[in-house]
Amino acid sequence: MEEYKSIQKYRNKIKKQESKTIFLPYSILNRILLSGILLLICLCAIKINSNFKEWVDKNVYHVNFSFAKINASYQKYFGDLLPIPDITKEKEEPVFSEKLTYTSSEAYKDGVKLVVGSNYLVPILESGIVVFIGEKENYGNTVIIQQVNGIDLWYVGVDNSNVKIYDYVEKGNLLGESISNEIYLYYQKGGEFLDYQEYLG
Repeated sequence: MEEYKSIQKYRNKIKKQESKTIFLPYSILNRILLSGILLLICLCAIKINSNFKEWVDKNVYHVNFSFAKINASYQKYFGDLLPIPDITKEKEEPVFSEKLTYTSSEAYKDGVKLVVGSNYLVPILESGIVVFIGEKENYGNTVIIQQVNGIDLWYVGVDNSNVKIYDYVEKGNLLGESISNEIYLYYQKGGEFLDYQEYLG
């Protein structure tokens, strides 16, 4: 009897895996079809309605468009872009999940200077997309994350960065390491720097 139950469990497991494999192409095709339909609707609306065309021109081409917010909404309602990784490997839980800690802070240029511990591991303060990694004139080594809340957060003074350009990063994960015991944060929206005190906890 025990052997029969274990054989049945094994067969049920195989059937579930086969149904996932069969469903996978339809899931991808449905997402492609839905994306195409939405694109066609938008293109038709732009062609027909001049007010909508002006709105798209203003909010997409002349304003800092939040791809991070679109990505977060897409993942919330549709899941990952391609469901293949969910089948080929198990989900990995992040090992590093920290909050920002510092010993002192003071206003500096357009943002804030934070004094942190030696070889401090810098956490990501809000989920978003990495839109810049490199040198910024008058700032130095900079990583910019376009956050899901529509604000670009500049991290300056982060060495050994753990992210790549256009990565989608999660809040609390590791951004990099501060070797100089100081990191600088600059909050920017629509090309203007914001008061850090409203956002820094």
